[in-house]
Amino acid sequence: MTLRVGKTAPDFEASAYENGEIRKIKLTDYRGQWVMLYFYPGDFTFV
Repeated sequence: MTLRVGKTAPDFEASAYENGEIRKIKLTDYRGQWVMLYFYPGDFTFV
């Protein structure tokens, strides 16, 4: 899979923390809106 600037991102599902709870979201839930995604892959893990 190759991602390109200006092209539609592939849909995916992930867990998200929102309003005090964790819920499942899909990228398509935000179609037509600006979206900024960020994550911390190492949070709460022992290194």
